Amino acid sequence: MRIAIIGAGLAGLTAAYEIHKTDPNIHIDVLEAGERIGGKLFTVPFASGPTDMGAEAYLATRTDATEFFHELGLGDSLVAPSGARSQFYAGGQLRPMPRGGVMGIPSSSEGLEEILSEKTRELIDAEALTVPLDWQVGADQTVGALVRARYSDEVVDVLVSALLGGVYSSSADDLGIRATVPALAAALDRLAESGEPVTLSGAVKLVETERAEARKNTETTPVFQTFRGGYAELYEALADQCGADIHLDSFVSAITSANGAGFQIKGGGEGTYDRVILAVPAPTAAVLLRDLAPTAGPHLKAIKLASSAVVGMKFDSAAGLPEVSGVLVAMGEPDVTAKAFTFSSNKWPHLGERGGALVRASFGRLGDEATARMDEDDLVDAALDDLQTITGFDGRAAGLEEIFVQRWFGGLPSYGVDHIATVAAARTEISQVEGLEAIGAWTSGVGVPAVIADARAAVARLLDA
Repeated sequence: MRIAIIGAGLAGLTAAYEIHKTDPNIHIDVLEAGERIGGKLFTVPFASGPTDMGAEAYLATRTDATEFFHELGLGDSLVAPSGARSQFYAGGQLRPMPRGGVMGIPSSSEGLEEILSEKTRELIDAEALTVPLDWQVGADQTVGALVRARYSDEVVDVLVSALLGGVYSSSADDLGIRATVPALAAALDRLAESGEPVTLSGAVKLVETERAEARKNTETTPVFQTFRGGYAELYEALADQCGADIHLDSFVSAITSANGAGFQIKGGGEGTYDRVILAVPAPTAAVLLRDLAPTAGPHLKAIKLASSAVVGMKFDSAAGLPEVSGVLVAMGEPDVTAKAFTFSSNKWPHLGERGGALVRASFGRLGDEATARMDEDDLVDAALDDLQTITGFDGRAAGLEEIFVQRWFGGLPSYGVDHIATVAAARTEISQVEGLEAIGAWTSGVGVPAVIADARAAVARLLDA
C-alpha cells in the first residue's frame, strides 16, 4: 500500500508515525510545500539555546498527549513551568491576572475592583437575578454576544477578548462558545436540561466547581508542560520514527482520482497512491480537492484564518523585568500594539537557567493583517516600546542579544459559531471519497493534544477502510 500525506506539520507527521507503527510495510510519502518540517511548531536555534517561536506548551492534563510523548521516548524531556502568575494590562495600568472564571468570563465581580467599573461589577453580580437565558440544549452563539448581553461590553472588550485573543488570535465576537469554550457550553446545556434557571454566572460557577474537583484528583499533574529542547524535539522525533520519505519544497497543486483506483498527486509524489491524508489549512484543502471533492469546497472556504506575529528577544539582563510569567493586554489600549508578552525565562526554569531574559511579544488578531505584515524593524520597535510602556523594562538598555521575528500568515483557524457544523459538513463530503482523510487544527480544535488525537483517529479510520 502507498499513502501520501500532504503537509509535514504536527498533524501530518503524527499521521505518518501512526501508519508506520500500525504497518511498517506501508510506503509513506510526506509532501511538504515549505522548506522545513514542523508547521506551526517552530524551534529557533538561539545562541543561548533552542527557543520556540510557535506553540510553547501543551495542556498536560491531556494525559493521552503525555503518554504519546513517552511512547516517542521524549518523557525525560518534559518540563513544567515555574508557577509564576501572569499579569493583565488594562486602563494603562498593570494588574494581577484575575483569578477564577472561564477564559476571562467571571462568575462574580470579586477581584475585579481595579479592572472593571463599578457599574459593570454591579451588572455581573446582579446577572443571576435577571431574566434567565432562553437557552436551548445544543444552541450556540459568539462568546462576545453572550457576555455583552448578560454582563456588559466592558467585560468583553477589557477581559474576555484579551484572554481569547491570546489563544485563538481572534476577538470574543468572532468565536463560537461551543468551539472555543466547550466547558461553558456544556454547563449551559446542563442547566437547561435540569430545568434550573439558565444564567451566565451560574454556568461559569458550575465550570469552576467542576475544575476545582478535577484539580483535587490531579494535584501532582502540572497544567502545562513543554520540551526542554523546544518543540523541535517532538517534530524531529516524529520525522525520525515515522518511516516516511519526507519531501520538502514539494508544492502539491491538486489531487485527482486515478481512474477509480487510487489517487494521483499533481505537483508532488510519484505514481498512484492508495490513500491520501490532507494535513493542510482548510482553504488549502479546498483548492486541492476542487476536482476530487468539490462539494467540500464551500465548507472549507468558510473557515477564516487569523494571522499573527511573534517577536522573540533575548536580553543580557533581566533587571527590572517583572517577576511574572507574562502580560495579557486588553483590546483597544492606546499606544500599545502587542496583544501579549510571555516572559519565557520567568515562566520556564530551564530557560531561566540560561541567564538574562527571554521575552516573546505577540501581535495580531483575525482581521488585523496589517500588524502581522508590519516591517520587521517596526515590529521589533513596537515590541520594545510596548514592553517599556507596560512594564517599565527598557529592553534597549538591557542589551538586546538576539532577535527573531516569526510571522504566521493564516496560522490559526477562527472557530466561529458555525465552526463545528462546518467541519462536520466538510468531513461528510470528504468521507464520500474512499481512502481520503483531512486533519489539522481546523478539524480538531486548537492545541497540540487535540491535533495529535485527531490525526491518530483519522489513521485508524483510514486503515480500517
